[in-house]
Amino acid sequence: MKEALHWEKGQGQVHCLLCPQDCTIPLGGSGRCQVRKNSGGRLYTSNYGEVSGLALDPIEKKPLYHFYPGSLILSVGSRGCSLACGFCQNWSSVRGQGYTETLTPAELTDLAEATKERGNCGIAFTYTEPLVWYEYVLEAAKEARGRGLKTVLVTNGFIRPQPWLELLVAIDAVNIDLKAFTPRFYQENCGGSLKPVQEAIALAAGKCHVEVTTLLIEGHNTGEEEMGELSAFLAGINPQIPLHLSRYYPARRWRQPATPPELIRRLAEVARQKLDFVYTGNLSGSYEAGTYCPDCGQLLIQRGSATRVFLTQGRCPRCKYLLDIPAWEE
Repeated sequence: MKEALHWEKGQGQVHCLLCPQDCTIPLGGSGRCQVRKNSGGRLYTSNYGEVSGLALDPIEKKPLYHFYPGSLILSVGSRGCSLACGFCQNWSSVRGQGYTETLTPAELTDLAEATKERGNCGIAFTYTEPLVWYEYVLEAAKEARGRGLKTVLVTNGFIRPQPWLELLVAIDAVNIDLKAFTPRFYQENCGGSLKPVQEAIALAAGKCHVEVTTLLIEGHNTGEEEMGELSAFLAGINPQIPLHLSRYYPARRWRQPATPPELIRRLAEVARQKLDFVYTGNLSGSYEAGTYCPDCGQLLIQRGSATRVFLTQGRCPRCKYLLDIPAWEE
C-alpha cells in the first residue's frame, strides 16, 4: 500500500481524480479499477511494485513500428484496469490471477540495464493497464530515464489531462488503444467514454512518440464511415501517426467469431486515404510488414528474422521525405 496521487478528501469518502470514472470511494472501498482504495479516509494504491508479468519482448509486439525498430524492450505489468471491456484479451491478468512478485523502481531498472547488451532499449509498462499503476509507473519511468533508458506505455488512454501531462514528462513513447470511434461503443462495451481517449492522444502528440491500435470487431466498430472518421481524427493531429488495425479473437465474455482478415485489409485501405502508415495486426505476417515511404514507395524498414532500417538522417534515401523514426543504432 502506498498513498496515491490525484485525489481529494471528503467526509469519510475520497474522490479519485486520476481517470474519468470519477470514483467517490467510501471507507474500506475501492474504485472501479479495484486497485485504488480508501483506507482511513485516504486514497492508497494497493498494487504498487506488484509485478504480474515480466518479459523481454520485441518492440514491434507493443506494437511500436516507428520507435527503435528491431530493438527489444523489458515489458512489465501489474493488475487492475479503469475499463471493463467484455472482449478483454488479458482479463485474468487484470484481476490479478497468477504469480506476482514485488520489485522496486530501482530493481526493475536494474533488470532493464542488465539486458541492454541483448538489445534492450528500456522499459514498457504494458500487458494490463499501466495508468492504474500510476504511482509506480511514474517513479519507475523517472528512474529509467535517469539511467538513459527509454520508457514506453501501452495504454487505453483513459485518464484525466493533469495526471496524464505529469506522466508524459517521463515517457518516450505510447501506444494508445483507441477501441472505436463512437461514444456508444465505449459506453456499452467498455464502461467508459471516447472523448478522454481522444484528448489523451492529442496531448501525447508532440510530447512523445505516439502510435495507435484499434481492435476490429466485425459489426461493432468496422464501418467504413467510422474508420474514415477515426483516421481523419488522427490525421488532423499528425498524418504520420502509425495506426495498427488488429484482428479480434474471442475472449472473456465475447464468443463472436474472429474478424475476417479481408475486412481488416479493406479497412486498412480506407485508413490509408488519410494516414501515411497503417498496419494490420494479429494476421499472418503482421510482424514482418515493411514500412514504405508514403511519397515514393521506397522500402524504409525491413522486418522479419532481422530488422533493417534504410533511413538517412531520418529521411527517405530516395526522395528525402522526413520521418520521425528514432533508430536503435543512435
